[in-house]
Amino acid sequence: MNNGLVGRRVFIVEDESMITMLLQDNLEDIGCEVAGTAFRYPDALAKSKSLSFDIAILDVNLNGHFTFPIADILTERGLAFVFSTGYGGTRIPAPFQKAPVLQKPFQRQDLERALCAALGVQA
Repeated sequence: MNNGLVGRRVFIVEDESMITMLLQDNLEDIGCEVAGTAFRYPDALAKSKSLSFDIAILDVNLNGHFTFPIADILTERGLAFVFSTGYGGTRIPAPFQKAPVLQKPFQRQDLERALCAALGVQA
């Protein structure tokens, strides 16, 4: 268990319920707390503006909507985020090129590495 991740509150933005459940299980295993979830773009947008969390996991394509505007909001709020995608060649816009990308399907250690990179803590 990574001490830099223990107790971190995570906001999950993901449209696939199985992946959301997998993320929740993995996050709990590494000592994180799920602060909230969003399956639809309007909900994700609203929560990104008001929910209290340390880091978000953003599915790049949420039911046909790119989540880059949500990443903009998180950047303005000074909050860390990780993109997740099942599409290998997804073009991440220039302002977000440094954000870690979690490639689906993923292993728990991949998730841990991405979270640590986004938060700037030792993996």
